[in-house]
Amino acid sequence: MQLTRRAMWRLGLAGTMIGGVPRHGDAGTRAHPAQSPQTASGSLTDVAGVRVGHYTDPRRPTGCTAVLFDEPATAGADYDGSAPGEMLGVMLQPVSPVDRIHGILLTGGGPMGLGAVAGAVQYLETRGIGYNWGPPNVRVPIVVGAVIDDLSVGDGRIRPDPEAAVKACEAAAATPVAEGSIGAGTGATVGKMFRSRGLAGMKGGIGTVSIRRGEVVVAALSVVNAAGDVLDWRTGRIVAGARTADGSAFVNSAALLQRDLEAGPAAAALDDQPFRATTLTVVATNVALDKTSLTKLAMMVNTGAARAINPYHTQGDGDQVIAVSTNRLKRDVSLTALGSTAAEAAADAIRRGVEQATGVPDWPAVRDL
Repeated sequence: MQLTRRAMWRLGLAGTMIGGVPRHGDAGTRAHPAQSPQTASGSLTDVAGVRVGHYTDPRRPTGCTAVLFDEPATAGADYDGSAPGEMLGVMLQPVSPVDRIHGILLTGGGPMGLGAVAGAVQYLETRGIGYNWGPPNVRVPIVVGAVIDDLSVGDGRIRPDPEAAVKACEAAAATPVAEGSIGAGTGATVGKMFRSRGLAGMKGGIGTVSIRRGEVVVAALSVVNAAGDVLDWRTGRIVAGARTADGSAFVNSAALLQRDLEAGPAAAALDDQPFRATTLTVVATNVALDKTSLTKLAMMVNTGAARAINPYHTQGDGDQVIAVSTNRLKRDVSLTALGSTAAEAAADAIRRGVEQATGVPDWPAVRDL
């Protein structure tokens, strides 16, 4: 039976508590595009000790994604975006004495969606997970929050809340991570800087990839909600992004911005307001690293995101990279080699985020074109 776009959209929103789904084929096989959500040959949970769960709101395209750890994970971050929506991320700076976290919550809903982080904190606290704060039976979980703005897709008054985060945590599993229009990536969009000029954008989503080299495992998960176009970084080909008024071709956002420079004051307005576009990336490794090294790793991963998104780090974006280590592999590993590999994983995860997305009205997906 042939699925209409509307039917595919409903499929993408049907699973409200999905942690992972079985793999399709061997490591070199991709699932058929008509199936949603998809799984990759590798995902963030290939790093032992990491669990991921999604909650997708059935009422509109939004949701949240929980990343939990079997043991507290060392963490660092790189916040190069102009307007990152985050919670407790400042504690990931090397100068902070707090070097381990208990979870990460990625969520839609714009700045208001950060309220959902309280649900992840509650979930962990009731299970006795967190720092011993001194008073009897009091544990304080450190959950880092990061948010995208998906308020323009459907009814923006519907946002993830603490209950949604609890459901995402309950769904967290070490199985392969579902991709596409699910969890925090449900309402993600890309290529949206020129919508006021009648040039439409496309659907974003969640993508994940892992790379194993010997005992070393590096994996990335990205929520792709970019202002710019998404590229296949190996070929430079635009995979998803701003489209011409008739929808027949890609605009090439970077080239159009250069033409705007030539036009000067005559150039039309640019839709690049703060908070509107953000790509969130979590990179994980089993290699034991301290907080300073993970901060550097996150910086290198941001270079991978820049290969896959053009333009990246725009004036209004809130791009963030959070790097974590489960510390299970205790051996000397070149940070340069690790960062280079992690950047490649992130670039591929971003591409998969749009390739596996399911379109919604006014926001077609790669598979729809």
